[in-house]
Amino acid sequence: MKRILVTGATGQIGGEVVAQLRDAKCRVRALSRSDSAANLPSDVETVQGDLSAPDTLDAALKDVDAVFFVWLGSLEAAARTIPRVAAHTDRIVLLSSPHRTPHPFFQQPNGLRAIHAGVDRLVEDSGRQWTILRPGPFALNCRNWWAPQIAKGDVVRWCYADAETAPVHERDIARAIRLS
Repeated sequence: MKRILVTGATGQIGGEVVAQLRDAKCRVRALSRSDSAANLPSDVETVQGDLSAPDTLDAALKDVDAVFFVWLGSLEAAARTIPRVAAHTDRIVLLSSPHRTPHPFFQQPNGLRAIHAGVDRLVEDSGRQWTILRPGPFALNCRNWWAPQIAKGDVVRWCYADAETAPVHERDIARAIRLS
């Protein structure tokens, strides 16, 4: 039975990852900056730590087989954290962005795109097995963006109206960690 550390376990994607790992009978550990993570099942071990402070991660990383990694910080902080993570686990699964997808929505120049590309490289160069997930728009976000527009008249206004996109459901993103 694998032990997997989930960062972002209380978020929409991380919560789905936790649910699916539990269904697969994995031992789940959740990283939390506070003493306890809200709304996690009692069989999910919660360990305190902060991804931006790598020296706080050793307890969370002890005896884990894989890490589901969501990065929201700076590239400089990632450069300190990813080697620490890699020193404790065999596999890293990173939730990134579709910054490599040749779609106008995902090719906008911005700082976050550059951070995602840099974190991807750090994970690829970590010396560990890795899976990088680069889903398009999350279905739940699209529902939240589009539902009010549809309710007001069945017209959805969206940038790049001629560019096709397919929202990805959170369950499908989470399923990838079970398959990797």
